[in-house]
Amino acid sequence: MRFDLALLLALSLTACKKSNAPTPAGASAQAPAGATPTAAAAGGVGGKVVERIDAAPYSYLRIAGPAGEIWAAVPQSAVEKGAEVVIENPMPMDGFESKSLNRKFEKIYFGTLAGQGGAAQAAAPAGMPPGAAPAPGQMPPGGMPPGGMGAQHAAAAAGPADVGDVKVPKATGANAKTVAEIHAQKAQLKEKKVTVRGKVVKSNAGIMGKNWIHVRDGSGSPEKGDNDITVTSESAANVGEVLVITGVVRVDKDFGAGYAYPVIIEEAVYAK
Repeated sequence: MRFDLALLLALSLTACKKSNAPTPAGASAQAPAGATPTAAAAGGVGGKVVERIDAAPYSYLRIAGPAGEIWAAVPQSAVEKGAEVVIENPMPMDGFESKSLNRKFEKIYFGTLAGQGGAAQAAAPAGMPPGAAPAPGQMPPGGMPPGGMGAQHAAAAAGPADVGDVKVPKATGANAKTVAEIHAQKAQLKEKKVTVRGKVVKSNAGIMGKNWIHVRDGSGSPEKGDNDITVTSESAANVGEVLVITGVVRVDKDFGAGYAYPVIIEEAVYAK
């Protein structure tokens, strides 16, 4: 699945924020009269549109504000160059790559144009990778209402797709670990390669240019949260497969927008 298709699935209101009334068809989705970037600072960013690039389902806006120029991605809109706009509920993402534009943005804000409201819903970056934990003070994924952070993320928050009776023999070799051992030893294993054998209980393809899977082997417990490990790879995997996975342990991996993993396996390769 292409990343932009994943983005399309991720269109939703930012968690715990209420939408405004829809903009009438054909109306310009600009900031309300009197709205300024400074006035919007508490809940948004804004300024004057100096460039607009349309790539369905988004409009990418280069905006000149008091602190300089920024890029923002909003549901596609006919906002005109020179218009003063405010991006509501902005979600920053560093190093975002748009496949449709073949362009990487050093930093971009996903959100909704003030006045656009629920008509298009807020753009969200790639349906934030499944299994990520929110930063302190933010609503956890399991607590988000439908449409909170995007269809993909909401589905991921609901739990693994195929758990069943998971009991998988431990992998062999010097670097072999169980899922629970990776959690318990994450400090010592940081930036080191490990091998784990586990059952794929959830799989999401094409998010942030990677394939994301959840793996369990029967070790650990739901109460401690050490019975499941998230893995990213260039290779796809199917739910229900039992794989021998080798990858690099990353600790406190932060993907922005308040979402971080205490431990994750990246750059993984699979064997059966």
